Amino acid sequence: MRDLAGAAWPQVENGAAVLVPVGSTEQHGPHLPLSTDTVIARAVAERAADALDGPVLVAPALPYGASGEHAGFPGTISIGRDALELVLVEIVRSLALWAGRVVFVNGHGGNAAALDAAAGRMRAEGHDAGWVGCGVPGADAHAGFTETSIMLYLAPELVRESRAVAGDTRPIAELMPELVARGVRAVSPSGVLGDPAGASAERGRELVDAMAAAAARRIGGGRADARGRLLASGAAT
Repeated sequence: MRDLAGAAWPQVENGAAVLVPVGSTEQHGPHLPLSTDTVIARAVAERAADALDGPVLVAPALPYGASGEHAGFPGTISIGRDALELVLVEIVRSLALWAGRVVFVNGHGGNAAALDAAAGRMRAEGHDAGWVGCGVPGADAHAGFTETSIMLYLAPELVRESRAVAGDTRPIAELMPELVARGVRAVSPSGVLGDPAGASAERGRELVDAMAAAAARRIGGGRADARGRLLASGAAT
């Protein structure tokens, strides 16, 4: 059994690896649900677990993250960087009482600083902890083609296609200073950073498969940098 929450305790093997999806509850434009990042993180973790050898469990997803940049939109719930770091630290410490390796599978870019701090701290304490993201090369920033395609594949009933609109389509690197200074709403009143036009479930399946395969390779490789970021084969630490 891969689903930790659905298991009874005698089914849980001591020393099992545990993948913990980390998402967010934040706006994703007028057409995608607030749970988008959490849905994606859970799906990637489940598929990565299926591709890995040995006992691997998927823990319940953490649905709250550091989403302060989306605070201008109703529905967003952010616990901030410091609180998220503490939660991640305590998750590792608790799992370490019976589990082996702990890997966070992150679906929201705003969680990265907390994950770096928490995983790095846990590794310094001697725990086998790390994290991996759910990104793919060429993805747009937020609630655009990439995430809309993925959600059309994973949870089409939650996608409001008729409400989809294009937002600011500049690359995330160009947008970042403005986002940090002013928040998403000041840059894109709709909350979309990208363009959902042309999104499809077929493309979403391909993206999820690529994310899960990349995550499984990094998790299976077992190499991490000082921050706990799992590395691709051949990458320098």
